[in-house]
Amino acid sequence: MPVYDLVKREVESSRNGTAPHSAWRNYDDINEYFWSRRCIRRLKWPFDLGSSFFVEKGKGRSVGKTGFVEQRSFWNVFRSFDRLWVLLILFLQASIIVAWEGKQYPWQALESRDVQVRALTVFLTWAGLRLLQSVLDAGTQYSLVSRETLWLGRNGDRRWSAEANRRVITFLEAAAVYVLPEVLALLLFVLPGFGNFLEETNWRIFYALTWWFQTRTFVGRGLREGLVDNIKYTLFWVAVLASKLTFSYFLQIKPLVNPTKLVLKLENVQHKWHEFFSHTNRLAVGLLWLPVVLIYLMDLQIWYSIYSSFVGALVGLFSHLGEIRNTQQFKLRFQFFASAMQFNLMPEELLYKEKGTLRNKLNNAIHRLKLRYGLGRPYKKLELNQFEAIKFAFIWNEIILMFREEDIVSDREVELLELPPNTWNISVIRWPCLLLCNELLLALSQAKELGAYGGVKNLLHQIIRQGTEEHSIIESLFRDIDDCIQFDKLTQMYKMTALPQIHAKLIVLLDLLNKPKKDMTKLVNVLQALYEIMIKDFPRVKKSMNQLREEGLAPSRGAKSDSSLLFENAIELPDEENTTFYRQVRRLHTILTSRDSMHNVPANLEARRRIAFFSNSLFMNMQRAPQVEKMMAFSVLTPYYNEEVLYAKEQLRTENEDGISTLFYLQKIYDDEWLNFLERMRREGMKDEKEIWSGKLRHLRLWASYRGQTLSRTVRGMMYYYKALMMLAYLDSASEMDFREGSLELSSFTSLRRDGLVVEDGNGSSRSPSMRRGSLSRASSSVSLFFKGHEYGTALMKFTYVVACQIYGQQKAKKDPRADDIFNLMKDNEALRVAYVDEVHTGRDGVEYYSVLVKVDPQSQKEVEIYRVRLPGPLKLGEGKPENQNHALIFTRGDAVQTIDMNQDNYFEEALKMRNLLEEYKSYYGIRKPTILGVREHVFTGSVSSLAWFMSAQETSFVTLGQRVLANPLKVRMHYGHPDVFDRFWFLTRGGISKASRVINISEDIFAGFNCTLRGGNVTHHEYIQVGKGRDVGLNQVSMFEAKVSSGNGEQILSRDVYRLGHRLDFFRMLSFFYTTVGFYFNTMMVVLTVYTFLWGRLYLALSGFEDSMRNSSNNKAFGAILNQQFIIQLGLFTALPMIVENSLELGFLQAIWDFLTMQLQLASVFYTFSMGTKTHYFGRTILHGGAKYRATGRGFVVQHKSFAENYRLYARSHFVKAIELGVILTVYAAHSPIAKDTFVYIAMSISSWFLVVSWIMAPFVFNPSGFDWLKTVYDFDDFMNWIWYRGGVFTKADQSWETWWYEEQDHFRTTGLWGKLLEIILDVRFFFFQYGVVYQLGIANGNTSIAVYLLSWIYVVAAVAIYVVMSYARDKYAATEHIYYRLIQCIVIVLPILVIVILLKFTHLKIIDLLTIQLAVIPTGWGFICIAQVLRPFLQSTVVWETVVSLARLYDILFGVIIMAPVALLSWLPGFQSMQTRILFNEAFSRGLQISPRVGVLLVEDESLQRSLGLICAKHLRGHCILAVHRKGNRLATSLVPDFGRALWCVDKLDFAGDHHFLGFPFVKISSNHMMMATVFVCLQPHSG
Repeated sequence: MPVYDLVKREVESSRNGTAPHSAWRNYDDINEYFWSRRCIRRLKWPFDLGSSFFVEKGKGRSVGKTGFVEQRSFWNVFRSFDRLWVLLILFLQASIIVAWEGKQYPWQALESRDVQVRALTVFLTWAGLRLLQSVLDAGTQYSLVSRETLWLGRNGDRRWSAEANRRVITFLEAAAVYVLPEVLALLLFVLPGFGNFLEETNWRIFYALTWWFQTRTFVGRGLREGLVDNIKYTLFWVAVLASKLTFSYFLQIKPLVNPTKLVLKLENVQHKWHEFFSHTNRLAVGLLWLPVVLIYLMDLQIWYSIYSSFVGALVGLFSHLGEIRNTQQFKLRFQFFASAMQFNLMPEELLYKEKGTLRNKLNNAIHRLKLRYGLGRPYKKLELNQFEAIKFAFIWNEIILMFREEDIVSDREVELLELPPNTWNISVIRWPCLLLCNELLLALSQAKELGAYGGVKNLLHQIIRQGTEEHSIIESLFRDIDDCIQFDKLTQMYKMTALPQIHAKLIVLLDLLNKPKKDMTKLVNVLQALYEIMIKDFPRVKKSMNQLREEGLAPSRGAKSDSSLLFENAIELPDEENTTFYRQVRRLHTILTSRDSMHNVPANLEARRRIAFFSNSLFMNMQRAPQVEKMMAFSVLTPYYNEEVLYAKEQLRTENEDGISTLFYLQKIYDDEWLNFLERMRREGMKDEKEIWSGKLRHLRLWASYRGQTLSRTVRGMMYYYKALMMLAYLDSASEMDFREGSLELSSFTSLRRDGLVVEDGNGSSRSPSMRRGSLSRASSSVSLFFKGHEYGTALMKFTYVVACQIYGQQKAKKDPRADDIFNLMKDNEALRVAYVDEVHTGRDGVEYYSVLVKVDPQSQKEVEIYRVRLPGPLKLGEGKPENQNHALIFTRGDAVQTIDMNQDNYFEEALKMRNLLEEYKSYYGIRKPTILGVREHVFTGSVSSLAWFMSAQETSFVTLGQRVLANPLKVRMHYGHPDVFDRFWFLTRGGISKASRVINISEDIFAGFNCTLRGGNVTHHEYIQVGKGRDVGLNQVSMFEAKVSSGNGEQILSRDVYRLGHRLDFFRMLSFFYTTVGFYFNTMMVVLTVYTFLWGRLYLALSGFEDSMRNSSNNKAFGAILNQQFIIQLGLFTALPMIVENSLELGFLQAIWDFLTMQLQLASVFYTFSMGTKTHYFGRTILHGGAKYRATGRGFVVQHKSFAENYRLYARSHFVKAIELGVILTVYAAHSPIAKDTFVYIAMSISSWFLVVSWIMAPFVFNPSGFDWLKTVYDFDDFMNWIWYRGGVFTKADQSWETWWYEEQDHFRTTGLWGKLLEIILDVRFFFFQYGVVYQLGIANGNTSIAVYLLSWIYVVAAVAIYVVMSYARDKYAATEHIYYRLIQCIVIVLPILVIVILLKFTHLKIIDLLTIQLAVIPTGWGFICIAQVLRPFLQSTVVWETVVSLARLYDILFGVIIMAPVALLSWLPGFQSMQTRILFNEAFSRGLQISPRVGVLLVEDESLQRSLGLICAKHLRGHCILAVHRKGNRLATSLVPDFGRALWCVDKLDFAGDHHFLGFPFVKISSNHMMMATVFVCLQPHSG
């Protein structure tokens, strides 16, 4: 309790995380205090509560931060990764020194002693950087060094003297002493084992020898990898660095040297403004170099992306990924599946001493080689008597049945895909119909292998009564054919040309057998005709009747009368109840009648993908599976708060403003799965589709929920582990006799299911009349029919699923429907446990908190408690999600725990490989065994919309190729999500699986990886098993998610974990760590900063006059081309490379290119550019000011139009304002740059910048449903203006009032420190540059460069503000009471400026265009004042100035809103853009039939004057619907368009009004001028279904 109370007080002092991290102690500080030996001595035992450790800050001598102080500063990027920046800065310095000589190659320049000595100054720069550690000022250091090296003297002949050479040698000796620690570090890098020994040993002698790199810190010791791993990632980074540095020298630095010299030599520059300083050439050079330097510092990220893409593809290639991509490749490998499954998924009995031996590993490798390429006798096509084939049939059929339960295959596809049990004693493996269809037409010689021949043979034996002469004839006939096949004489003895005739007659026979009423006469005729063909047409040698009688192929004399047919009395058909027989008949009919090659079976893309991945994974390298009883036990843990458990009926039926309900949306997106669902419901007794809302409502809710990101989907997926373990436990113990008996019963059961004879019991489980043992209420699987009983207990011993439903207790108390849904999940899933925090009220104010674990008892069907653990207080002290995980972790069992998020899914066929995965813990990867097993993810939301596809593609390349490279060869994979499997005992003793400190651990996942690496763990990645994962599907959801992740990375920069990893990892692993975590976001921000510096630098050169002077040099033009070409290539070319490479590996190169081109046509580049802005804004703002917080995204389906006001609130500061700023820069530059007069040059220089501007402005509307609908655009603007002007009150929310939102947007200034505020003000000063630069370009300036021109321009600013203040004062004072005065002031304010303008036009050089140009000059100035005022709000809010600031800020947001709305309104007004935008957004959905059609309402309006007001109401309540006004003209009804709100759909010249309330099939409402209160009726206007 004392420690809990201490933590609670510290959290309270953090002011909900808004206080600086340095001002309070978080979990890490409390924990690390106990790492020192002195803690027990000071705290004593039991704890001395008077100790300084427990003293509250400010109330005496208290203990502060421990081990590390998190200071908010951009310098943390340098401070944590100083070795990287030292390398880049020193190379940049050396490159400039060498390139300045102008030689073609650097080694030519280094032949000069002058260059050699200047290059030695890098040691001084290095010393300065190492000394300061928090200052990045290479230019200052270089300048200082150059002045202090003047002592290096020369002889009179300009050659170096002996004394000077001796001093150089002395300098090198001093540098060698300085470099010595680095040489020793390099030696330990080459000998990693020795280095780890030194660091992990606590002997003082070793610490004395290694004090310069070893710390007393408890973590971060012995992190070096083995020699082989060292070599692999060292070679990777040597190649990356060599490419980057070579490219930078020859294509970035060297080309700039000559232009730089020319600019420095420019004289008599005609400045267009007042210059305050001389030698401004240096400033111009700095502005030219700045974007190049920024690119130089960030482009190592691009080179890493290039190399990691190809290395990842190479690793994936050697891992055998993507070898089975489609149905054709699937068919080719299917014959080896049984052996592959037996080898990988079935346990191998080995003595313990044999496991892991070199001999065993070699044998496994040889077996896998045979498996993969079909070598060796065991891997030929399997015969029936092979036991493993029967096991394979059980597993494969169970997978297909699970597909059917998930509705991703139809009943017919099940028949085509399953391996039928051998009830007819056919002597070959009975492969799926998918592989056999139409094969009989190829050659009968293949029929034996394919199984069709055996099926026909046994069919005839079944329908012809035994003991008859006809039965003996059939036996003799097939005996001859069998002999010919055995001795390979079939084609010699029989004519293959007769096969089509046999084929046709067999189809007729099977058609007759499949009919409900059997026509015996037709059956006899068909058999007689078939007999005639087999006897007369099929043999090559004609035989006489006597010969046929002798061979038993014809009836004996007198057996049949002349009038009777051969099979007339010999046919005996099985009863209709014999479902097994008729199922085999249907199967044989399918094989013989299918004319296609079945390339599109199954039709569902998800089913095909899963089959391809599972089949491919069987041929990948994985650990051998142990028996279920001997496998490692494991648990799955899922944190849940208040998300959707199961969609309610109202959620499915409720329509949005476009008339689109969630169910309708799902029906169109998953149209084939909906049809399969209806087919399944009809099989289970549904007669009419309307019953789906009554008797089958729960099934409907489950079907919809399984296609969303709900808890029920996650639970269903994770419970596949339980089902898989039960089946595998049965397969481990069952004998061959069990399988043979089970095969027959399974055949009957599946036939009953397919024929609709399986009914449901009270528990919702399937139960057939033939069931003898087992209960499907425990596991709805056909295989469970054969369980012996021990399988359930074995599976429960090895698997537990814990869902941490933190507020489940509160939900039960409030009768929340989610609580009932969670209870039903526990009732339906025996292995499911729910952990929650229970609040028990004791007395009047007392509350006790308990962590409780519950389950549902199978017998009583009631909830029972398993554990109840008292907590010292409220659970949530830190971040909610990690606190939720940590409190439930104690309830997990077993050796491992898999962390699964609430938006994830699992697949039955993947669950079969879980015990293989757990065996990875027993193998070494490098010098360590794994502590986290990384698992591949599949993003299942990619088909919902184009935006979801973009997000899915981006995420897929990261969770596959990206993490593959991180694990091997880079060895820096962390924990990035929730499918990873943790070594439970290892993490329970090392801090748990999550860090929960407020704010700084907001990205809780990755800190588990940080903690694992720092404590000597090992994280691996395995791609033979996958887990499903959902992602956000709407732009607003995606942006909030990326804002959360970017803010989390901003907080990671400040953390002790990143600092320690940056210093404790060796140099190359540090590079890998940086560029795959915080470095990615930092470099994304650098890209945007490069755009800013490039455009601002160009604007300076254009407005100052430098660009005009530089234009005369052709070298400068070449310089401009090189710079901008490099800029465009680096920003636009390589971003999609990992995605293309990964898709090429797994889908094929052509498919990858096609997908990439399709994505570009769907404006993927717009989305990725917009996403770049989101990352930059939130990452940069978090580092500078803080303000990171959890943002709930909702994870729902995006079918609803987002209003303009909502988009503006979300993106105004992160995108819109920045885009407008860049747009103004580009516009001013185009107007005043001499280079921009050349259109091609201007386009080449600015096209990427304009693309960024357009993307940042238009993306929220392009990816917004109905984003270019004219009616919604008009209403959105009206709603935006109402939001702007509504002042609200104390409890007003940000979505109701602009003022509340405006104040909330400034919250980050409350958490920032002094340096953050100063830097913000310095950045805001840039807005004043517009006015200074533009006023000198005005005609009224007449070329005058005096400072007075700029000072006089402030008169305009002061006058504009004064006019606004006067108008505001007059409106408040006179508008309501003395209106005449208000009108007088308005007149003066309007007339006086016009008069001034006329005078200036007459007597000065003022031009009309200057009136527009001056707006571009002063509007940024006003915005700069507002931005600075926000920073200084604590000082200004109590003064009269603040009200003016708020009013001006409102006007600016109106201006920004109008600028953003203008292109949206234009595109909405133009025809065709709405349908085009909808197709872009829902492209995948359109290919499956989704169309958002407008609803039509028809209004009868007797008074034409009401049309405008009614139109406003309609636009508000029928947003997106077409509005048609109908009004009376005499005895006729005429239609007209409601002004400004749509287009007329019909024109009615003459129509008799007979009181009918339908017009052209649409309902209308008659409204007169006396019935305005009926306006709300418009909400109900909908078209008829016809």
